[in-house]
Amino acid sequence: MRLTLAFTLIAIANAAEAAPRPLSQVDYAGFQSLTGEVAAYRQDRLIGWDAFIRAANQPGTLMLDARSAEAFAAGHIAGAVNLPFTDFTADSLKQLIGDADRPILIYCNNNFVNNRAPVMLKMRPLALNIQTFINLVGYGYRNVYELREAIDLNDPAVGWVKGEAAIQRASAQERLLAQPSGR
Repeated sequence: MRLTLAFTLIAIANAAEAAPRPLSQVDYAGFQSLTGEVAAYRQDRLIGWDAFIRAANQPGTLMLDARSAEAFAAGHIAGAVNLPFTDFTADSLKQLIGDADRPILIYCNNNFVNNRAPVMLKMRPLALNIQTFINLVGYGYRNVYELREAIDLNDPAVGWVKGEAAIQRASAQERLLAQPSGR
């Protein structure tokens, strides 16, 4: 009886291993293709600080900070809204951005010369702007502009919001996003 039970358990284990598992939902070749398509396009969408701020002041423009919620709450450029890169999905982007033609401005840690929390430098090839730009275009948002310069967050012209004010703004933003949109 024990021998029969042992063979039965081995047979069940072998059958479980033989059952095909679904393939991963990862498409590296697709990512490489998208990255290649975006490379030249992105070069024409890099803008300096003055153009970035002028664009930010245009009605309907969205300044997107894709850093973590904690980094955003610790400090960000005034007027920016936060959607952490790790939370990018078709639905979350549509909820935040709405119209696919809406102008979107992006910046990341590597756009600051300070190299201190909350804007610690990343390795240049891994700067968040790169992934953010590729993902936005991949999700169908092509009206993206990226800050090309490194600025000092202590410069009053930057309008850096930090500490409690940043936390209050993030909470207000979350309340706005929770409301049904008319789009």
